[in-house]
Amino acid sequence: MTRTTVRFPARLTGLVATLSVLAVAGCGAPGSGNETATQDPDREVGTELTDEDVTLDLYLETGFPLVEELSEEFTRQHPNITFDIRSDQFAALTENAPRVMASDDAPDLIRLPTIVDAAKDGLLLDLDPYYDAFGWDEFPESQLEQLRVDDDGTRGSGSLYAMGVGYSVTGVYYNTRIAEEIGLEEPPATIDELEDAMAEAKAAGEQPIVQFNDIGGVAFPFQALLNQMGDPAEVAAWTYQKPGATIDTPAAVEAADYVGRWAEEGYFPSDANSLDYTTMMGRFVDGEGLFMFNGDWESANLDSSMGEDVGFFLMPPVEEGNAPVAMGAPNTYAIPAKAEHADEMAYFLNWVHTDETAREIVVEQGGAAPGGPASLPLPEVDPDSLIAQTLAGAQTIGESGVLVDFIANATSGIYANSIRPELQSLLDGRTSGADVPPALQATYEDELSS
Repeated sequence: MTRTTVRFPARLTGLVATLSVLAVAGCGAPGSGNETATQDPDREVGTELTDEDVTLDLYLETGFPLVEELSEEFTRQHPNITFDIRSDQFAALTENAPRVMASDDAPDLIRLPTIVDAAKDGLLLDLDPYYDAFGWDEFPESQLEQLRVDDDGTRGSGSLYAMGVGYSVTGVYYNTRIAEEIGLEEPPATIDELEDAMAEAKAAGEQPIVQFNDIGGVAFPFQALLNQMGDPAEVAAWTYQKPGATIDTPAAVEAADYVGRWAEEGYFPSDANSLDYTTMMGRFVDGEGLFMFNGDWESANLDSSMGEDVGFFLMPPVEEGNAPVAMGAPNTYAIPAKAEHADEMAYFLNWVHTDETAREIVVEQGGAAPGGPASLPLPEVDPDSLIAQTLAGAQTIGESGVLVDFIANATSGIYANSIRPELQSLLDGRTSGADVPPALQATYEDELSS
């Protein structure tokens, strides 16, 4: 399998079968003035793959080759099905998606990090008939919650409008050489221990954290702290746009204060606000930085490039023994309502979750858990590999923890319009931790009211 460096998916947008994902209540299919908004939930769908020659049109994100590799394997198994793949950078993809899906030449599958607006506007195919036909009730419902949208636009319940291709979990990568140098024999068990390790690394002349923030990557440690210091249910309600939800909480101020203090102490790189994802990854691979907050999508790459010099752990809690909480989300793909080959595309998505080889590709190339029925075993990996560590983290979250979606996915513009500039100002010392949550909430409310 090819292994590629995956850039920061701020829109990641799930996990192993038994993950606990916080959801909000509700049911029903969204509707709007769009003529495609109302779909027949009882419509007949096909679950047998056609024997005719079919070309499936895909609109994907540049730099994420997992679906391309899966499509190649699918064609190898089913030679009558080929793929025509168009890719765009993330910004262009998200900007073009509504127009592309509304056109008469809509793709059969699209990478779509945020699904609420498209579902409300009737641009996405309601997948509930396929849920019934393919038996996706065998998937733990927690795996699909983030992909549901209610009739009021609330995520976490309602009809199914997308599927994941790989289910990611985040945590902290660490340089084992630097850890040994400062006497860190085990991953930190609490946030205090994490901070102590940063101080030890700084005193030893090492960079405590390498983290990009040119487009707001410090959102990773900020939310990692928020998840531990606050109520994960409140964070989930905010990302799901539950009425009355707010991020302007004492816990969010405390998390932002930590980030601001880490910046003052020099725990982040001095050039963090101009540091891009690719450069961050290069520095970490080259041995710069004790810690890096990131997701399991980098595990295959780091395993290959760093070997025994890298490890992974879940973000530690405030108090040792507290239930672990992690950010994570499906890498979300949707079938447009105007897709020409919806049945074939749904068959492909089912195949991704259930075919043995496809599941191996998701783990080995994407570094993420493959999802799918709870009865299916995870693909075997080297027990000494970094992938084994990230999968173990996912299993821990599934058995005893909580998975929360990325706050960057709360609205379509919250990341670029508020999270990025607010965290950059915080790192520069232009604002304090107390300034961040109310600014995020104000942008959030403006977007929801527009």
